[in-house]
Amino acid sequence: MKLRSFFIILAVSIFILLSGASSSLYWILGQSPLKLLPGGVLREPITAVFIPKQAPVMISLLVNPDRLESLAQYITFPQNRGRSHREFLSLEKQLLSKTGLDYQTQIRPWLGEEITLAVTSLDFDRNPDNGVQPGYLLAVTTKDRELAKVFLQSSYSKDAISGTSDLIFESYKGVNLIYQRHRDNLVNTRLSATAILDNLVLFANDPKILRDAINNVQVRTLNLKNSSNYQEALKTITKPRIGIVYANFPALSAWLGRLPIPEIPEITQTLTVAFSVKSKGLVAQTALIGGAEQGEEPPALSKPVGALAYVPVNSILTAAGTNLNQLWSQIETGLANESPLQQLLNRILVSIQEPLGLDFSEKVFPSIQGEFSLALIPRLDRSEPDGIFVAKKVPDVNFSEWVENFDKLAQEQGYSVGNLPLLNNTVTVWTKLNTATGNKGNLTSLEARVSGVHADVNDYVIFATSVEAMSQALSTPDITLIRSKKLQQAVEALSSENDGYFYVDWSQGKKLLERKLPIVKVVELSIKPLLNNLQSFTISSQGKENGVRRATIFLNLGVR
Repeated sequence: MKLRSFFIILAVSIFILLSGASSSLYWILGQSPLKLLPGGVLREPITAVFIPKQAPVMISLLVNPDRLESLAQYITFPQNRGRSHREFLSLEKQLLSKTGLDYQTQIRPWLGEEITLAVTSLDFDRNPDNGVQPGYLLAVTTKDRELAKVFLQSSYSKDAISGTSDLIFESYKGVNLIYQRHRDNLVNTRLSATAILDNLVLFANDPKILRDAINNVQVRTLNLKNSSNYQEALKTITKPRIGIVYANFPALSAWLGRLPIPEIPEITQTLTVAFSVKSKGLVAQTALIGGAEQGEEPPALSKPVGALAYVPVNSILTAAGTNLNQLWSQIETGLANESPLQQLLNRILVSIQEPLGLDFSEKVFPSIQGEFSLALIPRLDRSEPDGIFVAKKVPDVNFSEWVENFDKLAQEQGYSVGNLPLLNNTVTVWTKLNTATGNKGNLTSLEARVSGVHADVNDYVIFATSVEAMSQALSTPDITLIRSKKLQQAVEALSSENDGYFYVDWSQGKKLLERKLPIVKVVELSIKPLLNNLQSFTISSQGKENGVRRATIFLNLGVR
């Protein structure tokens, strides 16, 4: 197995272990090994001292995999226990299939409470003759040092029999290193260099990676644990956790693209994510450092957005918040221009505004200074969903004039603008007449195609892409998304003080998102077992604290 593939599979496996254990935690906590741990443990990875502070990515599991599997076995419905066990067995086989190792007999007896893997370097030997050679480090704690030694000795004995490499023993700064030197001088593509330090076992794809890891421990300024960015991010994540992911975006992008070291080595943007278990799902607390602006930005909201009262419960995708103009300004200035997230948001915006002939940042965003919500809802007669946009009126904006400008724009594009009674309200409809020929070609009929509908209701202005969508927005006060159980589950897992929500019903919106955003399909293929149990996910931002932008993601993995 190529080391890059091994790393990716192991990373995905850790994510799946996290999700599998949380599917029924609301019932499990009283009877599981984590009964005294409200969502995880209050500690950071001790193995971070081996990781260089400029590392592209580090993934750390802070709980023994056996404890997570035991949680997954105590799921709500007994008929699901067999599936859960099979998923864990499948992970073991996938991860170790080409190593010849057996987890239950060779690894489980000595494996401790922490597993950390990292890409430590984009090109550890900086040798142009062999191309880009990333450095990989796997650091695990052991509950039985002697059994760990037996495991290593047994593994090296099997490799020695093959006769393709020599076994080298080296003492480096008081630590015994063991590694293989290939007789054909090929670059190593396996985790074949090891070291044991107290209750820690290190694996790397080259002895240089181990030497650098030991140097990182002895020189505090070199390691991630003592990095100011990393520590500032952890200060904002106060809840217990079962796993942590740290990513240096410029270096991570280079690793994913198999590129050499970036021209500018300084860290410009880092993301720290802490995973916690929660009733029916998994919570990810994130801390983003970097961007154009620093300082403080307290959360804008302390209660759910009122504009959600007009979003139907069957919404596929919903975004809600306040002051859309300020939010977009923060996105533009808060993310670096080369940021993948910035590029993705710009592509989405362009795809929406170009067909309308509008510059949203000039014509739409400045007027949305109060609450807003945007939703996509499914249609039974076609694959494309309907859209609903709700904005709360504010004194500083003349909404009557603002809406009239949209009516004029519709007329300029050939639409007729007229009023229509709908559910005790008067709505404005943009229509265009078209002729349609019957199946036999001898009958022609006149059809009115609706492009948009808007209404003024109480303190809100509502836009919809069809009369049917507007009807749902106006007629379902008791079964709206804001009152639904599925959103309430997500809100309970998030901070009450936030900047709004971004909610996706994955079970309904999976095919739409795959079609509109091809990157979703790529991500889905890489973490498919996790998405098999995903019902929905919700993202909420909590402003900025000491230059650290905070957000929370809730993955609903429970059965609805």
